[in-house]
Amino acid sequence: MDIEQARFNMVEQQIRPWDVLEQEVLDLLFVVKRETFVPAPLRQLAFVDTAIPLGHGAAMLEPKIEARVLQELKLKSTDTVLEIGTGSGYMAALLGARASQVTTVEIEPALADMARQNLAAAGALNVRVEVGDAAQGWPTHAPYDVIVVSGALPVLPQELVAQLRPGGRMVAFIGEAPVMNCVLVKLNADGTQSQETLFETVVPTLRNARGGQRFVF
Repeated sequence: MDIEQARFNMVEQQIRPWDVLEQEVLDLLFVVKRETFVPAPLRQLAFVDTAIPLGHGAAMLEPKIEARVLQELKLKSTDTVLEIGTGSGYMAALLGARASQVTTVEIEPALADMARQNLAAAGALNVRVEVGDAAQGWPTHAPYDVIVVSGALPVLPQELVAQLRPGGRMVAFIGEAPVMNCVLVKLNADGTQSQETLFETVVPTLRNARGGQRFVF
């Protein structure tokens, strides 16, 4: 496989058609090597428009979803970020390339270990991987400018929204299979919230998420 050609095709055929047009986001997909975060037996799927199972009920989301989430967050170099559901560490690496500090929390220790190795190999020095159950948030380093929930929640916990700074934003997947919405939540300066549905999809549900059954890859 010509890896760079496959990466180019992924961007042009999957990601641009999903209205991911911000050049900094597109450029980053060539810098952070997605294939190095894919388990070796599945590496041939790195640029395919599909979720990649990681075991333990987790999956790398489709490339177009990852890129769209990154674009919608409009990250700044001063942002502190919480990611819930580390998986292989790829999304955390993308976030870390644009933000000041990323805390990514993974409930499965084996995946956390894999992510640490992947992130270290990628030189993502501003990303810390912590092990725990963050389905209702991770107050240890709160408040955050940005929260990314890389798995589904049947309902959005208000404790999680409360961990945003005023002016902060969060992307989360809300609902249960077969209908889930990717939503952008903003906490306004006066404490009110606004919410925008970005697209429909189906992703694995976070372990211990309240209010529904777990959808597993």
